[in-house]
Amino acid sequence: MAGRIPKDFIDDLIARTDIVELVDSRVKLKKAGKNYQACCPFHSEKSPSFTVSQDKQFYHCFGCGAHGNAISFVIEYDRLEFPEAVEELARFHSLEVPREQGAKPGPTPQQKAQIADDYQLMEQAARFFEHQLKQHEQKNKPIDYLKQRGLSGEIVKAFGIGYAPPEWDSIFKQFGTSPEKQQQLLDLKLITENDNRRRYDFFRDRIMFPIRDKRGRVIGFGGRVLEDGGPKYLNSPETRIFHKGHELYGFYQAKQANRKLERLMIVEGYMDVVALAQFGIDYAVASLGTSTTPEHIQMLFRAAPEIICCYDGDRAGRDAAWRALENALPQLKDGVEMKFLFLPDGEDPDTLVRKTGKAEFETLLSEKSVPLSQFFFENLIQQFNVGSSEGKAALTKAANEYIEQIHAENLVVLLKEELRKKIKGDSYKADILQDIKQANSVGKAQKLDYQMPNKNNMSPVRKLLRLLLLHPNLARKHPDIQPSALNPDFLKGLHVLIKMHSFCASESNIKTGHVLEHFRHDPEAKFLHQLLQIDHDADDNRPDKLYIDSFNRLIEQQLKARYQQLLAKGSAMTMDEKMEFKLLTQTKATYSAE
Repeated sequence: MAGRIPKDFIDDLIARTDIVELVDSRVKLKKAGKNYQACCPFHSEKSPSFTVSQDKQFYHCFGCGAHGNAISFVIEYDRLEFPEAVEELARFHSLEVPREQGAKPGPTPQQKAQIADDYQLMEQAARFFEHQLKQHEQKNKPIDYLKQRGLSGEIVKAFGIGYAPPEWDSIFKQFGTSPEKQQQLLDLKLITENDNRRRYDFFRDRIMFPIRDKRGRVIGFGGRVLEDGGPKYLNSPETRIFHKGHELYGFYQAKQANRKLERLMIVEGYMDVVALAQFGIDYAVASLGTSTTPEHIQMLFRAAPEIICCYDGDRAGRDAAWRALENALPQLKDGVEMKFLFLPDGEDPDTLVRKTGKAEFETLLSEKSVPLSQFFFENLIQQFNVGSSEGKAALTKAANEYIEQIHAENLVVLLKEELRKKIKGDSYKADILQDIKQANSVGKAQKLDYQMPNKNNMSPVRKLLRLLLLHPNLARKHPDIQPSALNPDFLKGLHVLIKMHSFCASESNIKTGHVLEHFRHDPEAKFLHQLLQIDHDADDNRPDKLYIDSFNRLIEQQLKARYQQLLAKGSAMTMDEKMEFKLLTQTKATYSAE
């Protein structure tokens, strides 16, 4: 793995970037007061609620809550991982991304140039195969095959489908013009070499499906045989730019077709992806001759809230589905949903969508897809005899081992409750009635203390955090306000405020975007983002007074907490504590506990 990107470079990149210019290059903005507005690119809306602040270098949507800095925008809009987003932003400024020394050094300038040339050659090869489909003397054979499979000329062009001629040396002659180029063709597995050192084309007489990465660059090919003989599909082997476990066929096309992906479907073949897209189901992807990997799952969950794994209903299909589920468990999070659809015998998505059409196929997806939880327990229960105590114990142990891998808190609670239901059987209903009776006897439930409070009921810690997020210069402007002087053991969240204040006080001329980036990987990052989802423009009104008043309230709360602590100790107080308690009591009217 290459070394980490230096933090100083990331900070400098954000400082160089005008978020208005960046966003406007992708979403047309209009001036609205001191900010800029547009319809949100992350959800459908008719009137603009997406605001970009040039002063804060920060964007916020009042409709869906999307917000962040320049890097966050590139990640969400271009559907990139963090390192790729940094590289994209660096390219925006014509900068090279440096790397810190790690376990393995990053690519040298020569290696970067080589990789760029690799992408260019693969793109040229894809165009060559497209040209052969139109111009080769045997073009009728692949064209007739594609027509027989029901593919239109438009969908063939959209996916760049081509034809590898039957000759042994078509690619070799076209691109192997020098020993260096021949070696590059070998490295990229466009040609191969036998024991006698004879070199010839890797793909011959096959329908060619170019495989594109998340940025749309051709990184490999899948070749479908036209006649019996040899493997039905031949995929590019792993190369320096192609790693099967990290890529999905059709993922780039799905992102291009859907600005906001609501659903992604995993199918098993290239032809399934293309056929579904032809019928308007343009959110299907396929793994490349491998099972669905954890990296695939991460890609999918980042791109869409609903993932449907579509497999054959036979034993092999269910085994593949279970492997996908196992790889998905550590990646699950609240707010996303994974389902499984098992097709009737003899059907695949390609044949089924041609029989049913788009509407009926999507109805099948909605009504017949099995939720992850249901498939999880159906598969596990088949392995144990739940009619015996020993079987129930074994099921509990096996299920909990899987559930413990999940980081989605709400899903964990639901799965454990479902497990309890499976184990308890008929006695489960009686337990529920007892739980309800017990809950009713307690009386009216108290209001929950949500982490996401409304603006009028916000604690001083949260208020100060929001103010520092929106106005980082407050920390340097008011040096007499020092949260680090307070005891973090007394007030929840004070340790986060101390960290935030320390960062803001140590930097000059920083914006909201810088602060968000600094805390991107902090354990409290999610909480900080929640704070920003409240109408942030309201805090632009007299932020200095709010900052001072909130800190004064914080001091009062600290004194109240200390007063209560000493009061609880009673006669066990030391002499110094008794003196302190006396001072606190003298001003009790101001800060005593309510």
